[in-house]
Amino acid sequence: MKATVYGKRMELPDSFREFTERAGTVAISIDLHQGHLSDDPDCPCPAPRARDVVAGVDRFHDRARKLGVPVIHVRSTLRPGGADDVKGIPAAWRMTFPLFVGDIPNADAHAIAGSRWTEFVTRVEPSDLIVDSKKRLSAFYPTDLDFLLRNMGARRVVLTGCMADCCVLNTAFDASNLGYRVTVLEDLVRGTDEPLEKAALAMISLHLGVVTDSETLLRVWETPADAR
Repeated sequence: MKATVYGKRMELPDSFREFTERAGTVAISIDLHQGHLSDDPDCPCPAPRARDVVAGVDRFHDRARKLGVPVIHVRSTLRPGGADDVKGIPAAWRMTFPLFVGDIPNADAHAIAGSRWTEFVTRVEPSDLIVDSKKRLSAFYPTDLDFLLRNMGARRVVLTGCMADCCVLNTAFDASNLGYRVTVLEDLVRGTDEPLEKAALAMISLHLGVVTDSETLLRVWETPADAR
């Protein structure tokens, strides 16, 4: 199978099948909700580049479901009142990211439970699962994602969503450290900007797992093992 390693496309050795086998794999979509993707000026944490991947993520999920691959949607959710963040120990990004993008006027509304900002933009089917206790950058912290994956018998995870250099990268590190085989779909993630996106994918390809595109992975899943 073809993959991208530090920006270079190459054929993976057969040993990488343990990353790309369909059995025991779960597709995980990270933070594709209104709080990042809305074009409303009040959007509390805009990640506009990620709007481009929503349709592709939906198509990938459709084909994954038909092949029996479970889909998990992860989103950040904070308690109203600020105890989880702004009135407790604020997440570092609230201080660091504005140094680059400027003031984010409605940032305190980010991910508040029950608000419109936590509504998924990607399509969620009844068979899908939702993890909505994410409060920092990794989909594993402080959520029950690892507990859920282990109860599902998962050995592999495929990551999509935003942002490549932030929540996707943090999730990939945690997944790898927890023993899961990680694949990140380069056409279905977006970063802060193109340089950081490329840097994140390069780091993932060198240290954490496989970076490839959705069509390549789906072809592997759809091809009988004895025909590869």
